[in-house]
Amino acid sequence: MKLTIFNAIHKELGAKMVEFAGFEMPIQYKNGIIFEHKAVRTSVGVFDVSHMGEFEISGPDALAFVQKVTTNDASKLFPGKVQYSAMCYHHGGIVDDLLVYRLDENKFMFVVNAANIEKDFNWCLENAKDFDVQLKNISDEINLLAVQGPNSLKTLQKLTDTDLNSMKYYTFQNGKLADVDMIISRTGYTGELGFELYFRGVFSVAKHVWDAIFEAGKEFNIEPVGLGCRDTLRLEKGYCLYGNDIDETTNPIEAGLGWITKLEKGPFNGSEVIAKVKEEGPRRRLVGFVSDENRFIPRHNYKIYSQGKEIGYVTSGNISPMLEKPIGMGYVQTEFSNEGTEIQIESRGKLFAAKVVKLPFV
Repeated sequence: MKLTIFNAIHKELGAKMVEFAGFEMPIQYKNGIIFEHKAVRTSVGVFDVSHMGEFEISGPDALAFVQKVTTNDASKLFPGKVQYSAMCYHHGGIVDDLLVYRLDENKFMFVVNAANIEKDFNWCLENAKDFDVQLKNISDEINLLAVQGPNSLKTLQKLTDTDLNSMKYYTFQNGKLADVDMIISRTGYTGELGFELYFRGVFSVAKHVWDAIFEAGKEFNIEPVGLGCRDTLRLEKGYCLYGNDIDETTNPIEAGLGWITKLEKGPFNGSEVIAKVKEEGPRRRLVGFVSDENRFIPRHNYKIYSQGKEIGYVTSGNISPMLEKPIGMGYVQTEFSNEGTEIQIESRGKLFAAKVVKLPFV
């Protein structure tokens, strides 16, 4: 297993470590997932997400390349702006969802899911042949911390001269934080106020940044938080997880990602197929659902029914720490996707009642 630069710190803090996307990562620390989840929702928590992948794209054709391989309209980006996007295969299935950073006029950075780094980079290389661009996989060089929660800004502002308050959602600045050069990005996967910090450096640099953040956040009861609550936090906000809610068998329209799929920008990978799905209407849709049933946790691939008929399957599910009831997402046939539709989830041979709701849950 690969180790992030913060691995020894996690173990020192008593984290429960698991294999995730080829990395040894903390799933939770001593107080558990629900405690960590609530710490992020109510104050501030710090995730090590250094396992994520980063690619640099530079050269005269950088924008044209990004426009071809991603679904969103990268021409709307300016240096300092971030965009949520996706890459699709020619058949319209999703290669990955990602963040696109415009670093400079002719320089971009992709931030991709850890499990997809090699696949994504090979896909980019394959697509780069007709463009005057240079691609560099810098994933192993970048340390990445996500500081998330209502008190994240107050915590980090103590450590930087960059005016964090003036930063809009999905923008970034190059600055110093704890005297270390980094990209300070107003982004995150929790739905809370938060920042993601990209920086280079050896263990002593990484530990210095980690320690400085925890010292600054002490008055807010800052907590280290693991991948367990990263999943429950994103689920409460209805954010897609690659490999669960989206993959190469799903297209952006049925996945509810039409808002990051800009067909009007011109041709891109899969655009013809996606345009046809949009025009004809998808046969299924990704929906959110809530259940009032006790002792039931909806899990990936559980079957969804309506009046005895199988209509789809669960993609993500758990007990919401904030709502204290089962929530989930899943694909259902389009006619059953309306808000308020009564459905049933099969678990261990039993059917549990649930209702289609509008996202986010929280």
